[in-house]
Amino acid sequence: QVQLVESGGGLVQTGGSLRLSCAASGRTFSNLHMGWFRQAPGKEREFVAAISWSGTITYYVNSVKGRFTISRDNAENTVYLQMNSLQPEDTAVYYCAADSNRAGSISTVRVRYNYWGQGTQVTVSS
Repeated sequence: QVQLVESGGGLVQTGGSLRLSCAASGRTFSNLHMGWFRQAPGKEREFVAAISWSGTITYYVNSVKGRFTISRDNAENTVYLQMNSLQPEDTAVYYCAADSNRAGSISTVRVRYNYWGQGTQVTVSS
């Protein structure tokens, strides 16, 4: 089992920044690919960013490229999402997720992730 706890959400004005953190426990963190997803009211949960177990490979959804950065600290069992130039359309609940299939490639597909955090709210005011 893997437990994931997100933090760092909040209310920010358009153009502002937030840094989300996700602390993992329960399994060897360096065996996990990690991802961030988000879900806005009335919408499906969508992929935002992913990072390989080693931190050497990252993926982003096109809408956040150049604004968001995913990173990880395997010594601290934590994955981060630095979000800059936030826009109202970034408003959502952000979820951290873990894929325990280290041998596979990192994925943008929700069903590939078998552990999820409880989510943290990000609200961007216009």
